[in-house]
Amino acid sequence: MKPLEGKVALITGSDSGIGRAIAIEYARNGASVIITYHSDEEGAEEAEKSAEQAGGDAMVINLDVSDENSVAQVFEEIMKKYEKLDILVNNAAVNGSGIPLDEMSTEVFDKTIRTNLYGTFFCCRAFVKYLKQHKRKGKIINITSIHEEICQPGNADYNASKSGVRNLTRTLALELAAEGINVNNIAPGMILTPMNQEAMDNEKVRKEKEQHIPMQRAGKPEEIAKLALFLASADSDYVTGSTFVMDGGLMINMGQGA
Repeated sequence: MKPLEGKVALITGSDSGIGRAIAIEYARNGASVIITYHSDEEGAEEAEKSAEQAGGDAMVINLDVSDENSVAQVFEEIMKKYEKLDILVNNAAVNGSGIPLDEMSTEVFDKTIRTNLYGTFFCCRAFVKYLKQHKRKGKIINITSIHEEICQPGNADYNASKSGVRNLTRTLALELAAEGINVNNIAPGMILTPMNQEAMDNEKVRKEKEQHIPMQRAGKPEEIAKLALFLASADSDYVTGSTFVMDGGLMINMGQGA
C-alpha cells in the first residue's frame, strides 16, 4: 500500500517549483491532490497532468491565499468533489521586496505579510475548523525558508513573514497535538525554483551563492518533496512542532542554528 493511499491533499502555490514537486510526489504515493495557482493557470494545468501521469487524481483551482473568501471557496470546492481533506501544505508565497525598511511602503510590506503569513493563517484556520468539526486527524506542512532564521537586509517583509509562519507552526502544534493533528514546517535554503531562477541563470551569481553552501550546490524541489512526503505520512505521527532545514548545510556554515 502506498504511504498516502486514499488521502486528499491541498498544496497551495503548486503551479511551479516546490509546490508542484510536492503535488507530484504525493500523487505518486497514492494521494488525490488539489493544485492551486494565483496567476499561472498554464503551469497549474501542466502540474495536474504530471500528477495524473504519476498515478494520482488531481484537480486545479484558482486561489488567492491572501483573501480569506477565496480560501473558503476553495475548501467548499474540495468538499464537493472529495468530501474530505487530510493534508494541507502551505507553500504559496511571494518573494521579498529588496527595499530598505525606511523606504518600504506600507502597501509593499502588507502584500508580503498578507500572502505569506495571513495566507498560511487563513488556510490553517479553515483546515483546522474542518478537522475539529468532523473529529478527524490531519497533517499540516508549512513551507518557510532559512530566512526565518537568517535575515537579509532589505527583506524585512519576507524575513518577518517567514519567522511568523515558523512560530505559527509551533503554536498550532501545541494547540492541536491532543487532536491528532501534526503541524511542522520545512525551511528550504537555495532551491532551483522560479523564485531563484534569475540568480541561478547568472553563472557568476550562482557560484558566489553556492560557495557558501557546504554541499556546493543548490537544492532541487524534488528533494524538498521527499521530506514533505514523510511529514504527510503515518511515519511522522510522532513528529510535531518541528522545523526541518534543507539547505545543504548553509545555516550551520553561517553559524546559525535551526
